Amino acid sequence: MNEISSLLSATAAAFTALIFARAAWHKLADFTEFTGFVADYRLVPETRVRTASAALVAVEVAIPVLLLIPATQASGAVLAILLFGLYALAMGINLLRGRTSVECGCGGAPTLLSPVLLVRNAVLAAIAALVLVSAGTLQLSFGDAAAAVALGFMLWVAFLLSEQVLANGIRARMLRR
Repeated sequence: MNEISSLLSATAAAFTALIFARAAWHKLADFTEFTGFVADYRLVPETRVRTASAALVAVEVAIPVLLLIPATQASGAVLAILLFGLYALAMGINLLRGRTSVECGCGGAPTLLSPVLLVRNAVLAAIAALVLVSAGTLQLSFGDAAAAVALGFMLWVAFLLSEQVLANGIRARMLRR
């Protein structure tokens, strides 16, 4: 059973690292656009948007690094869970305000805020929590570690596909209005 929990934890770590590496890459590739997304949420004073944006990107860069080092995996998982929660809270506040035309700023396919994104973030946080099952105590052979990375990558690709389907569905609903 220990081997299975280690494989599960390592797969979750690989998947979560890829999620945040991609998110950070998108935000760093066009930091000005990302600061616009942060400003559009209207949760941070205008004078603090750039600082808040930089802090978010710094955490997103740190998470994959922390997840890849066995001694810091638990810290990386906790940061990932907290950041998924923070993003969900920001989305939820804007949804409660009736602000559904806000671009989530998640990276990847442009996606407007919707309750589905809150569920998505909860699922991503739960997957990140799986890292804590064996964080820092992984007992994997090279073959098992390679399998965990491959599984994490496959889950990530499936996530990217589902993210695009979600974005297309939200866009289609907006066009029908």
